Amino acid sequence: MQGDLRSLDPIWTTANITAYHGAMIYDTLFALDGDQKTQPQMVGKFGVSDDKLTHTFELRDGLKFHDGAPVTADDVVASIRRWAARDGGGQHMMLRVKDISKKDDKTFVIALKEPYGLVADLMAKTATPLLYIMPKKIAETDPNQQITEYTGSGPFIYNKNETQMGQRYVYDRNPNYVSRSEPSSGMAGAKTVKVDRVIYENMPDSQTALQALKAGEIDFFEIPPIDLLDTLEGDPEIKVDVLNKTGNFGIMRINHLYPPFNNVDARKALLYLINQEEFMKASFGNPKYYKKCGSNFACGTPMENDENTAWFKEAPNLAKAKELFQKSGYDGRPVVLLHATNIDFMNNSAQIMAQRLREAGVNAQLATSDWGGVITRRAVKAPPDQGGWNLFITWSGSASVGNAIAWVGHQATGEKGWFGWPTDDVHEKLRDKWAAAANIDEQKAVAREMQKHDWDFVPHVWLGQWQSPVAYRKNLKGVLALPEIVPFWNIEKV
Repeated sequence: MQGDLRSLDPIWTTANITAYHGAMIYDTLFALDGDQKTQPQMVGKFGVSDDKLTHTFELRDGLKFHDGAPVTADDVVASIRRWAARDGGGQHMMLRVKDISKKDDKTFVIALKEPYGLVADLMAKTATPLLYIMPKKIAETDPNQQITEYTGSGPFIYNKNETQMGQRYVYDRNPNYVSRSEPSSGMAGAKTVKVDRVIYENMPDSQTALQALKAGEIDFFEIPPIDLLDTLEGDPEIKVDVLNKTGNFGIMRINHLYPPFNNVDARKALLYLINQEEFMKASFGNPKYYKKCGSNFACGTPMENDENTAWFKEAPNLAKAKELFQKSGYDGRPVVLLHATNIDFMNNSAQIMAQRLREAGVNAQLATSDWGGVITRRAVKAPPDQGGWNLFITWSGSASVGNAIAWVGHQATGEKGWFGWPTDDVHEKLRDKWAAAANIDEQKAVAREMQKHDWDFVPHVWLGQWQSPVAYRKNLKGVLALPEIVPFWNIEKV
């Protein structure tokens, strides 16, 4: 799997590997099916009042946590509140919430100040952090502190005793899981566990993982380097497949709290250093797996547009970047770029970016670690020379990037928001307008407004879009295709 599982709290971090962990041991109130439509999951019955201000939800019968305690409305209310304190979409919803309350043990109610049509959709989203339901006593943990107990109601039980932190993470089948009866579809429907145990192995070296897969020592390789695919595709025992059909979007996240990138001209300078072809080719080689894209909503999504993308068509332009850095007043201070070495895209992209910054006269310094180390350090708000940072490389699922509310990277609410902490009131008003749009055509129009503004503000930098194949042994059957989460229910070894 993609790096070490440094954090086991899927609300505290947006790391995909932690979201996978969450999907194993927790469940969600709603879920996206294979067509990206919202379906009930833990919820059985639900309804909305005529004035659209009261949403009532009833849990399915028989839901239990791994310790045998029933899942109640108290657990749900506490879980929603903790999630909403960390998630951009949840925060957006809570601005419109009058109260979240328990009606009875199985029923909870969300009372709104104004109609808001995204309630169930936000509960279903696969953009991290997902709304996973935890026991009340755990969900009442300060949202800014990580949980230390890992009890869920999901299809697998986290086996803490068998886990070796930093090496392997063990999940056992939950024999008491109450699955839905509908067919498995995306994150929705039945979650039927057909194996007794799943082990996440942390193998930082891709060649080691490749040889382990070919030898049958592991069954599933999440992110095989593109340059190894020919070897894998030629093996009769291995299947190479794209599970995330909408693909991923490469991002360089910018720290807006400190110089030089608290200045918009310095952020604009970054745009002119980017040759997406260079970044994509370095990590993915074969053009069939990647493409360039200048849309702030990713390409191939309903919100895709080309508003205010002159920089994208002009870049790279080193002279322009130098001019903008000079205009920003950049004083030669070190710029700390977090550098994850164990994931090819992040490793290659950080090295390319450091070189381009140096060519522009920027004192770029790579802070090298594995991806788990980046996950930890990117949460630090201290100045870059005191353990903080200026830039880091990551990615998100393209489907999520196309949603102005669900994707945490579209949030610009300062220190309440995602790592980088941009503050932009104009952008936030446009997000409100997008959420209130009556139909998709209105949303598209607002998306154009938002993108026109955003590329003048520069919340982040795009590095390109790609599909990332997985590789697994052909004796695995029932592998589900869905964006952003890699599920291990429904899979059997034959």
